[in-house]
Amino acid sequence: MKVRPRTVAVAVTGVFLAVSGTVLFLVTPVIMDQQVIAKIQIDPDSGLAYNMWRDVAVPLHMSLYFFEVKNPKEILHGEKPVLAQRGPYVYREYRQKSNITFHNNYTVSYREYRRYHFCPERSAGSESDELVMPNVLALGAALMIEDLPNALKHIFNIALKTFNETPFIKKSVKEIMWGYDDPLIDFLNRILPGVIPFKGKFGLFAEMNNSDTGLFTVHTGVNNIAKVHLVDNWNGVKEVDYWQSEQCNMINGTSGEMWPPFMTPSDKLTFYSPDTCRTLELVFQESGWTFDIPSYRYVAPKTLFANGTVYPPNEGFCPCRESGVLNVSTCRHHAQVFISHPHFYNADPVLWEAVDGLNPNEKDHALFIDVHPLTGIPLNVSIKLQLNLFVKAVQGITETGKIQPVLLPLLWFEESAYIDGPALNTFYNFLVLVPMVFQYLQNIMVAVGCLLVLVAVVLEIVTLKWQTCVKGTSSGTDEGNRGTSERSVLLHRDSNKMSHEQA
Repeated sequence: MKVRPRTVAVAVTGVFLAVSGTVLFLVTPVIMDQQVIAKIQIDPDSGLAYNMWRDVAVPLHMSLYFFEVKNPKEILHGEKPVLAQRGPYVYREYRQKSNITFHNNYTVSYREYRRYHFCPERSAGSESDELVMPNVLALGAALMIEDLPNALKHIFNIALKTFNETPFIKKSVKEIMWGYDDPLIDFLNRILPGVIPFKGKFGLFAEMNNSDTGLFTVHTGVNNIAKVHLVDNWNGVKEVDYWQSEQCNMINGTSGEMWPPFMTPSDKLTFYSPDTCRTLELVFQESGWTFDIPSYRYVAPKTLFANGTVYPPNEGFCPCRESGVLNVSTCRHHAQVFISHPHFYNADPVLWEAVDGLNPNEKDHALFIDVHPLTGIPLNVSIKLQLNLFVKAVQGITETGKIQPVLLPLLWFEESAYIDGPALNTFYNFLVLVPMVFQYLQNIMVAVGCLLVLVAVVLEIVTLKWQTCVKGTSSGTDEGNRGTSERSVLLHRDSNKMSHEQA
């Protein structure tokens, strides 16, 4: 049986398309991985990723919510604090790396500077708004000298009265944030030299504006992409000395801007935070899509700020209070400052029940980071933390009155950023659109190829059956003709025989 050339052509075309689609299916991920490795390295020639790392081109905003004290006099008489949340007061945050130095061991050092500009169009008030807040300087200093001689306490009392210092003060948002002149600072520097780092002005965020986060040295990933962005050392050390255990002092993960590529749900999102003086570790919650780009969402585990009793590995962060707050006094000049989630979310209910005005909930107060798992680049970030001050009546300091021991929330803030503009378009085109086109193309090629092979087989089967039928019909006709001829001969013989007999 001879196969028709047209059928052969259809079959060969189908096989070629199916094989090409299969090869494309196998090769495309390899090509994409190679492109990711080339682009994600911290290398001036790597393009988009390096520019994003160097300049942090995506818009960052810091939104602040203050807890205004509504009953300061009653608190001094031992009553429960009543707070009212004010805000948001939003600042545009600019970050830029400086002193970028590449080393021979595939690491790079840099300092990242931060600047803040107020955004009135995004805020619920102005920087001139005045709020009644705890006098952090006076109340914090009172606790610092609690165990000092009474003579020193007496001098401190005189200073408070002389400078008109009260436990609660009314200041503008700008003053609370970036500092105000206070003669108590000079006084404290004289009687407690080296205890407080301020000179002339005091503000909760005075040290952050126009400042850097320390000298980071991170791996470039040129020799090993799995190590890209991982911190080699910070300020020349590989571990800090703020905490009580080696594990808690370790500097792990990245600097919190990007992570190594090719992430899986079993990976944790680890980074060192100079603001909290420790390594933070987020856990995978779910996969999804962020701005039409596949992403993994990472959130804070309930154990992040748990105390050592609830979560033994955190014992090194003690001395601890109730679970859900981190004592950062050892890295904040021994001031009784604690960090937590906003409104004491995920903390011991005793903490938020001790004051009126808090309503912890996941929607408003949980932090998250959405990361593109293929590249390790964050797509949407919302970091939320709260500053708290431990206050109480200090024996011998009359200005502290009868304040009951309480962890008093000062403010909480959200640092948010998301990929947008040209960066988003480039990211989407390269990492979503191109792979999607290749995926559709390979699927179409395999499907069309298989279909053509199937068509070729069906055509050949149909052709074979048709040829068989035609051949059968032709054979039957020949047999019929031969039978008719034979019958005609016999009839002719019989006719001649009858004629002969009659004659």
